[in-house]
Amino acid sequence: MGAKRRRSAVLPLRPQIGVACLVTRDGKYLLLRRRGSHGHGSWCPPGGHLDWGETVETCAAREVREETGLTVRDIRFLGITNDVFESEDRHYV
Repeated sequence: MGAKRRRSAVLPLRPQIGVACLVTRDGKYLLLRRRGSHGHGSWCPPGGHLDWGETVETCAAREVREETGLTVRDIRFLGITNDVFESEDRHYV
């Protein structure tokens, strides 16, 4: 009684919420080369992780601005994916 429970040093794995932004102009799509460890060197649309309290649309605009310097307009939600990369202990929604 009265003893404090210690928090486990190993946290359970949980999905990360992220966005990918399909930026188009004149029928062309903007793609970037990945630099991080996950998918390094592959081509992908701009995007990233959703910050706490942020809407998906705000996240999309922020990520495009941070990664390209562009300001986007006419942001629309297109769909959702559920991607599990077991070999990397990653799960993105």
